[in-house]
This record gives sequence, C-alpha cells and structure tokens, in this order.
Amino acid sequence: MPTLSTTRMSSKGQVVIPEEVRKSLHLQSGAQFVVLGENDVVILKTISRPSMSDFDSIISRARTQAKRAGLKKSDISRIISEVRSGK
Repeated sequence: MPTLSTTRMSSKGQVVIPEEVRKSLHLQSGAQFVVLGENDVVILKTISRPSMSDFDSIISRARTQAKRAGLKKSDISRIISEVRSGK
C-alpha cells in the first residue's frame, strides 16, 4: 500500500519528502528526480542508474532495432560526427 503524507513548500520553493516516504522508497540524500507538473498535479520520479543486466538488455534492443533499420557501424559514426559538428 502506498505511503500517504503531506508536506509544504518553503519560500525558496523547497519541498521536504516526509521521512516515512523516504524510508519506504529507500531514498538517500542526493537522490535525483524528474519533475512533471501539469494543472494542479506535481509528480516526482526518481532517476536511477540501470543495473548492468538492464543496461545490457537496453543495448541489445538498440542493436536489434539498428540492424532492422539497416544501420551499419559506419553510419553511426557518421551520424555522431554530424550531430557533434552541428550539421
């Protein structure tokens, strides 16, 4: 069951995540979030580093999609060069 709590925003725009929520989500000092705001809703989503197995899976899917699209390693290098040079 989700932990429910209330908090307030300071005059500097800072919001404290209540201790029970931090503990239940195992949040540590320095945790980073993506913040989405729309109408009267604010959503904080933690940014977490993928595990090595997750990363391997992501790379594998990217390679499969690149292969389906007919991309070659030389195409990738060329595209990276173009983007870096601002073409």
